Amino acid sequence: MHRIIVLCILLCCLLPAVALPADSATVRVLGVRSAINPVTASFLKRNLADAARRGDRLVIIEMDTPGGLDTAMREIVKDILASPVPVAVHVAPSGARAASAGAIICLAADICAMAPGTTIGAAHPVSIGEKQDKVMEEKVVNDAEAYAEGLANRRGRNAAVARQMVRESLSLSAEKALEQKVVDLIAADRASLLAQLEGRRVARPGGDVVLGLAGAVVREEPMTAREQILDVIGNPNVAYILMMLGFLGIFFELSNPGVILPGVIGGISLILAFFAFQTLPVNYAGVLLILLALILFIAEIKIVSHGMLTVGGVIAMVLGSLLLFESPEPYLRVSWQVIAITVIAVSAFSVFAVTMAVRVHRRKPTTGGEGLLGESGKALSAISPEGRVFIHGEYWDAWSDEPLAEGDRVTVVAVEGMRVKVRKTGDR
Repeated sequence: MHRIIVLCILLCCLLPAVALPADSATVRVLGVRSAINPVTASFLKRNLADAARRGDRLVIIEMDTPGGLDTAMREIVKDILASPVPVAVHVAPSGARAASAGAIICLAADICAMAPGTTIGAAHPVSIGEKQDKVMEEKVVNDAEAYAEGLANRRGRNAAVARQMVRESLSLSAEKALEQKVVDLIAADRASLLAQLEGRRVARPGGDVVLGLAGAVVREEPMTAREQILDVIGNPNVAYILMMLGFLGIFFELSNPGVILPGVIGGISLILAFFAFQTLPVNYAGVLLILLALILFIAEIKIVSHGMLTVGGVIAMVLGSLLLFESPEPYLRVSWQVIAITVIAVSAFSVFAVTMAVRVHRRKPTTGGEGLLGESGKALSAISPEGRVFIHGEYWDAWSDEPLAEGDRVTVVAVEGMRVKVRKTGDR
């Protein structure tokens, strides 16, 4: 009897666990709202692997991107093609775009949808860094064209239009893309997308899969704090500011050894900036010009140039900032506003520092022997040629080239060891 009771209790506990998978269908939603970079690739790779491990029904990538790095794009495409979980890319909301690398990722997805008012295309490859010759540029274009064509053929999409996106930078609206069979459907929002995908058959390596999404739990998976920070650092404007902070911190520490805090902040900022430079089209001539500008600012403090070094520093900083990131794509360049604000701020700080340094150099010494020069006092005894004087609250041995009487007002004209040379300056 006791065994039967125990068995019933175990069955009651196990039945809900057995029934759970049938009611726990999950749709995972991932947002890509910036340029495609290694952080984006890592974020998608981690979630696609987790979706496969948890048995999610579908992964939706909601996309709005101007494009990005070819290497990161290819990593994402490989992960999508290898994913056992169907992947849908939804270019949304209205006004969004899947340009350049984003368009290629759309071609690789099992399902590609667009919201009304969105665009896709302009996938012509852009060289980063040194300018390529015509032969190498043609090779890159041919490779990208073949890559897009292969993905389109694999997913049953219009390969001819895919080639045009690469070679001619063709860009299509959502309606045109659907008409040209580049995308599979138009969905205004996530709810509309899920409704249209219900019961849709998706080809998988192991056989076709019918999407059963009714009652599925929709779960958004944001980037982790680490991924968000690294993604922000990859922005050219942020990388530029970090580099400037790094250089300023290091030079301030070298100019004033022992302060420590500027050096620590500068070192951290430079490391983060160099991390960002791995994913940006950096022209190191621009970095050297900015470095030269800061050296000129520091030199202005040491050398009297009447402001010429500061002017040269400002010019070098402006030119270096303009040359720092060479790319025809706006999202891979530093904005004019950031350059203007940074150059003005750094130049103003440098001019302020130079002005204060010049004032300190011109200020009359107030301590030591030099601090006594020009000070007035009173003769405590006759000085002929030596005697005692009271100056600046102190008693000094003194001598003079002229005889002085006790009580005469005197001024210090020279200091020699523990004695001062004085002259008469007025009546008693």
